[in-house]
Amino acid sequence: MTSPQEAKNFEALAHVTTATLTTVLLKKGLRNVWIRGARPITPNAVGKRIVGRAFTVRFVPAREDLATPDSWRSPKSTRAAIEQMPAGCIAVVDANGVKDAGFWGDILCARMARRGVAALVSDGAVRDITGVVSTGLAVWAGGTAAPPSVAHLTFVDWQQPIGCGGVAVFPDDVIVADQDGAVLIPAALVDEVAALAVEQERLEGWIMDEVQAGASLPGLYPPNAEHQARYEASKQNP
Repeated sequence: MTSPQEAKNFEALAHVTTATLTTVLLKKGLRNVWIRGARPITPNAVGKRIVGRAFTVRFVPAREDLATPDSWRSPKSTRAAIEQMPAGCIAVVDANGVKDAGFWGDILCARMARRGVAALVSDGAVRDITGVVSTGLAVWAGGTAAPPSVAHLTFVDWQQPIGCGGVAVFPDDVIVADQDGAVLIPAALVDEVAALAVEQERLEGWIMDEVQAGASLPGLYPPNAEHQARYEASKQNP
């Protein structure tokens, strides 16, 4: 169940761009938070922003005795992982950056959508893209491919630490995904980052207004002491 504080954080983050988040996280010393290769590939992901807790799924390179169609019937499979995904989560799939096999397809996405999963994020490729689009699930991925996952990937487990797009993702970290891709916020930093990000967005909005009014950038972006004082005063007299 979502706590009041988590709901407040998620509502705030839903109005913060991933670009702003990378700046805030950089100031906190975190440089590697943008998931490489994950871009919006379904219409309901384009132009949208989705926030949720990460539910991690891990693949490793294919090994012929394990990566077989029969493995889909195993109690430990992608199918079983989906049944553990809570409503509102964002499934983050470590597909090793593989682009010539689809780690996920339309039937799996349909089940996720039915369970209320918020989105799918991966550094790999999905298959059956027409069907995936029809499910309504928002997907950020590296592209599409016709071959099935077992052509190049072996499913391992869910809710383990993974590396997705070069980023370390732990279960329950927070993912924010929008037109610029997907960014990770470590679970322990969500409260602080949400507050800082809202303030950063407010500041940048004020700077944009100044630029639109004809102001030059030196001393304004980032603001020097004079402009910072003007900005603080503007918050008192909105």
